[in-house]
Amino acid sequence: MLRTVAARHDRFGLKSPFRIARGVKTDADVVTVEIAVGGLTGRGEGVPYPRYGETIEAALADIAAVTPALAQGAGREELLALMPAGAARNAVDGALWDLDAQLARTTVGMLLGQPPLVPVETAVTIGIDTPEAMHRAAIALGVVPLVKVKLDDQLVAERIAAVRSALPDARMIVDPNESWTMELVEAIQPVLADAQVGLLEQPLPAAADAALAGFAPLVPICADESAHGIADLDRLQGRYAYVNIKLDKTGGLTAALAFADAAQAAGFELMLGCMVCSSLGIAPALALASRAGFVDCDGPWWLTQDRGGGVRIEGGILHPPAPGFWGGV
Repeated sequence: MLRTVAARHDRFGLKSPFRIARGVKTDADVVTVEIAVGGLTGRGEGVPYPRYGETIEAALADIAAVTPALAQGAGREELLALMPAGAARNAVDGALWDLDAQLARTTVGMLLGQPPLVPVETAVTIGIDTPEAMHRAAIALGVVPLVKVKLDDQLVAERIAAVRSALPDARMIVDPNESWTMELVEAIQPVLADAQVGLLEQPLPAAADAALAGFAPLVPICADESAHGIADLDRLQGRYAYVNIKLDKTGGLTAALAFADAAQAAGFELMLGCMVCSSLGIAPALALASRAGFVDCDGPWWLTQDRGGGVRIEGGILHPPAPGFWGGV
């Protein structure tokens, strides 16, 4: 029986601007894929990211190019050869996982031999602003277990101190999004240690991170823009302690699972991240949540309105989506 394949551009408004070192977002633009057969429909979502040269239009064109193969029954393993890693493949891979679980009358977790999902701690993000505004934003969060602080190369110590004073007990990730120099990385180490920062995420541009080789930081450093898949791991050795796995980088859960296995075998710790997305972009990633030392999956928390039945984030705790939202029964 032929499958039907549909892909579209969906836009979700944000409740406030999301500011990082390379720009500001006011909407989350995603690609939604639906693959249907026999009265069942699998859904997936990807977020094309300009940092990696991706656009909504190009992602939709890439999906259209593989639609004939998908209609004829191409599966997740075949997809790895049919499409390059990225947001478009992530959306298709997610839809295939969802459909496969429904066809098997089970869940993705059971297909993977995993126990049912449980609530997990997730970072909640504070975007770049004045130290005073970031302090107010941190207070507004209430008590949360993990906070992520977006930074550029200005007022670094002041912004970290402002958030730390508002959230004295929260674990903290600092994320400059490639905006620092090696000189700043070295100089800021005592500030990070004094503020009890747990993780420094991608401080240098990916093309310049060779400067981290042999550096002994006071706070572990995580690769994000430098870490896309297994082929990157050898190069990351001696530069990073963690790798940030995002399904939009790996091109879906199928490749992310293999990347996680290889990264841990190579001695890296895992962070689980996301783009600003809906719950449909988060649900597949939760299969990796129990393996990550830091989970940063607050994308839906930024939306004015999420997809119905999706995840809930309350007090920094991410609750799994409702049964049947994604991933089978």
